[in-house]
Amino acid sequence: MSAPDRVGRRAFVVGTGAAALLAGQGAGAASAAATEPGVVEGTLPDFHPLLKEELRFPLAWGTSPIRDFRAWRRAARAKVEEHLFVGPDDGTPYAPEFARRAEADGYTRESVTLALTRFERVRGALLTPHGTGPFPAVLLLHDHGSKFDIGKEKLVRPWGDDETRLPSAQAWADRCFSGRFVGDELARRGYVVLALDALGWGDRGPITYEQQQALASNLFNLGSSPAGLMAREDVRAAAFLAGLDRVDRRRVAAVGFSMGAFRAWQTAALSDDIAAAASVCWMTGLKEVMVPGNNITRGQSSYHMLHPGLARHLDFPDVASIAAPRPMLFFHGAQDSLFTAEGVRVAYEKLGAVWRSRHAGERLHTKIWPDLGHVFADRMQDEVFAWLDSVL
Repeated sequence: MSAPDRVGRRAFVVGTGAAALLAGQGAGAASAAATEPGVVEGTLPDFHPLLKEELRFPLAWGTSPIRDFRAWRRAARAKVEEHLFVGPDDGTPYAPEFARRAEADGYTRESVTLALTRFERVRGALLTPHGTGPFPAVLLLHDHGSKFDIGKEKLVRPWGDDETRLPSAQAWADRCFSGRFVGDELARRGYVVLALDALGWGDRGPITYEQQQALASNLFNLGSSPAGLMAREDVRAAAFLAGLDRVDRRRVAAVGFSMGAFRAWQTAALSDDIAAAASVCWMTGLKEVMVPGNNITRGQSSYHMLHPGLARHLDFPDVASIAAPRPMLFFHGAQDSLFTAEGVRVAYEKLGAVWRSRHAGERLHTKIWPDLGHVFADRMQDEVFAWLDSVL
């Protein structure tokens, strides 16, 4: 074969993928497609629309042949857990160690170190209101933000030996939370608050943006998963919080922003210790967000929210629906460039259909803030706080 006639591997893959996609549109279209680039926006394969067409989410409530909701919840939860690639809770004792106690305005700060898994111990921030408990509680889950030097400190003001992190934490609070530390606000309002670092952040890091893919690959090779590990740890953290004597275990919520919002609804789906969840700026239909140029298509940060193969069974809102009919809140900023408007609409419609099917539509609160982007602004916080007061 002469050089001009040689067909390289990349050209062959491009041609077959595009030709299949355009089958039925005529020979001219298929021929033209063979000359198109083999990937879209550098990372999506040219045949990604075909892959999306195959995602029908057959285990979703209303699509699944399982008609008993409790039976469906068990089956859907089992399917999610199967795709975490991390073994179930083996009963490793938490063995908490409390230290660095300090008084604040209306609440007490403590550092707590505990075993979330058998692999390592994790240090967190525990805030307890002044007064007589047991109190309602919030498992507060930090975001990603490609900012790894702080994790729990994004949400709880650092104190004592950690006060060196205050400038970074305050800058993040100014950027995302109208200058507030959400955990401290909740503690002042009467909630016990627990915030812990996910692997790679704060005390458990910091990794760099570019190291995320290698971390994920290494965990996969070791039979684990960054997103699965995070999910297991969050469920364990919820059980630890609910089991504290100072906490009313019937009134424990999960609250998070961005990746923390993903973690909040995921924890509610996988844990019966969570009575309600508030998720700010992370809910979408998968198909609608898998479009050229979207942040999720870059990889890197996506690994923390990716359970390989789960999309063959359930969409994001389908997983969140496992928590139905418990109270759930979802906020989205219309100016948020990370999520398409169509993706948010599809997700909210799916969620609404599930809660209505349980005759619990009033327990689902979804809202789009037209003038806000990817933030958890003070007025959003105030509405979340009032909602928590009403449902816990």
